[in-house]
Amino acid sequence: MFIPKEVKFFDLFDKQAENIVKAADFYQKLVDEAAFTPENVRAMHEMEHYGDEMTHTIINTLNETFITPFDREDIMALTNHMDDIVDGIYMITNRFCLYKISKPTEYSKKLAHVLAQSTKALQKALAALRNKKMMKETLIQCVEINRLENEADVLRDEAITALFENEKDPVMIIKQKELYEKAEDVADYCEHTANVVESILVKNN
Repeated sequence: MFIPKEVKFFDLFDKQAENIVKAADFYQKLVDEAAFTPENVRAMHEMEHYGDEMTHTIINTLNETFITPFDREDIMALTNHMDDIVDGIYMITNRFCLYKISKPTEYSKKLAHVLAQSTKALQKALAALRNKKMMKETLIQCVEINRLENEADVLRDEAITALFENEKDPVMIIKQKELYEKAEDVADYCEHTANVVESILVKNN
């Protein structure tokens, strides 16, 4: 039995976006407070697990739905890219704990701030996507996500340059370099999601 088109795909996207923002805000808090304890890693893992459950829910709904609000391929791409964001944030959180980084750098703090901004812009873009009259707002948020991804690129490069210039411990260089690169990867995932949103707008307007 097929579920009618009225199924709330947008509500599912909103729930996933809310979880993404929650994870990014929590990550920023952990960086600012240097609080990468096992307990906090477990709390982040719960958000990642919830994200996985939401991904499965969306995919299952897609498989049971005959008429969808936009292309099935775009729903899958959007779903997978959103899942990548939460997975990426959890991975960085876990690495901070595993690597026993007791004092995150200013660059890590700046990158965490960019990620929190990116996820909030993505949440706004997805919320506006359900209403064609809000296409301009959706595009504004997508442009902002692209700008933030560029900012993350610059921060990553500056961070790695400073790392090689100032850090003498080769093991710490390897650890910090990976953390900077993983943070920028999450900004990329946000941009990939925004690109899918823009593609949806082009196809459906």
